[in-house]
Amino acid sequence: MPKTKTAEKSARSAARKAERNKAIKSGVKSKITRAEKLVAAKKGQEASVAVTEAISSLDKAAKRNVMHANTAARKKSRLMKKLNASNKQA
Repeated sequence: MPKTKTAEKSARSAARKAERNKAIKSGVKSKITRAEKLVAAKKGQEASVAVTEAISSLDKAAKRNVMHANTAARKKSRLMKKLNASNKQA
């Protein structure tokens, strides 16, 4: 338990921020999963739109420091790699 009033306030603040970050991370994961499923199903136009949305949400999460910038870049790279591979085969 926090001992001082500032520690109590800091704990409340951290809890609020953690809840907000959890919602953002969950949204990012959902968009990535949706994009990967469309890429695997070889739905070209829909997949590229979904990948664009996922990349946008990754950028926003990195900008807000919810996710490390390098982590976002790695996930974007892997997503684009999958999309390009599926477009080559089609």
